[in-house]
Amino acid sequence: MPARFRRERILIVGCGDVGLRVAAGLNGRAKLLALTSSSQRIALLRQRGMTPLCGDLDWPDTLRRLAGLATRVLHLAPPPGEGWQDARTRALVQVLRRRSTPRTLVYGSTSGVYGDCAGAIVSEARATRADTPRARRRVDAEANVRFYGRASGVRSSILRIPGIYAPDREGGTPAGRLRKGTPVLRAEDDVYTNHIHADDLARACVMALWRGKPQRVYNVNDDTCLKMGDYFDLAADLYGLPRPPRVARSAAQSELPLMLLSFMSESRRLDNTRLKRELRLLLRYPTVEDGLSIDGARGRTRTGTPCGGGF
Repeated sequence: MPARFRRERILIVGCGDVGLRVAAGLNGRAKLLALTSSSQRIALLRQRGMTPLCGDLDWPDTLRRLAGLATRVLHLAPPPGEGWQDARTRALVQVLRRRSTPRTLVYGSTSGVYGDCAGAIVSEARATRADTPRARRRVDAEANVRFYGRASGVRSSILRIPGIYAPDREGGTPAGRLRKGTPVLRAEDDVYTNHIHADDLARACVMALWRGKPQRVYNVNDDTCLKMGDYFDLAADLYGLPRPPRVARSAAQSELPLMLLSFMSESRRLDNTRLKRELRLLLRYPTVEDGLSIDGARGRTRTGTPCGGGF
C-alpha cells in the first residue's frame, strides 16, 4: 500500500486541553486529525500539527467524511448539556461503522458514573450507579461505545476520569477558589475525591489507543487518597494562601451552588491498578502534591489557555 495509507491516522474528537496534549505527544508519530465545529480553532489546530475536519456532533450529516478515515479514534467530546442520553456519541459511532472501521476507539468518560460509594475503594468491576443527569448521559455514551465495539470488533476502551488538574490548564489549580474563600465541608461530613494531572491523562489516552483491551474500562487517577477539604488545605499551604473555612453539610446546602454540592455528595476512592498493570502507565505526577508543587514553585502565576471543545 502507498505510505500515506500505511501510516497511522488518529482522529481526536473533542480536541480541548487534553486533546492538544495528546497531539503534542503524538506529533511526528502519526497523522493527526481533529474534528472541530469552530472555524476559529482551525488555525490553532494546524499550528499544533493537526489536520482540522469541520463537523458538528449535534449535526450528524456533517460527520460523513469521518467514515473510514482514521485507524484509531480518541473521543473526548462531552455529552449534550441536558437529557438522559448522549446523542453525540451515538452519531459518532454510527458514522464510524459505515466503512472500514478503526482499530481502536478510546472514550473519555467520568468517574461520576459510579455515583456515591460512601468512601469505598472502587475498581472497574463495580456497577455504575449514576446519580445525576450529567453522569447518566455518560453511562449512555459508554453503552454506545461498548455496543459498537462488540458489534464491529473494534477494540473499544473507556477511561473513567476524575478531577483533572494542571498548573498550565485553565482553572487547573485550586488557587482561584482559595482566593475566593469558598468553604469546604468539615472533616466529619467530608468526601473522598480523586485527581489526575492533565499530562498523565494525555499519556493514558495514548497508551489506551495502542494497549487498551477490547471493551475494557480503566480508572484514570493518580495515587492520592485525600478528602476534598484536605486537598484544598494542601493546596493552600503550597501556595501560601489561607486555608478555606470548614462548614457543616447543612450550612453548605444553603451557601454553595448546586454544581459544587453535587461533587460534595459523592465519595469514592478509585483503584488505578488496571491503569498501571495493563496500560503500563508510569505516573509522572503520582500525587497532587507532586503536580501542584510545580505551580507553587513558580510564583503561583500560571493560568493556562482556554481551549474548549472537550476535556
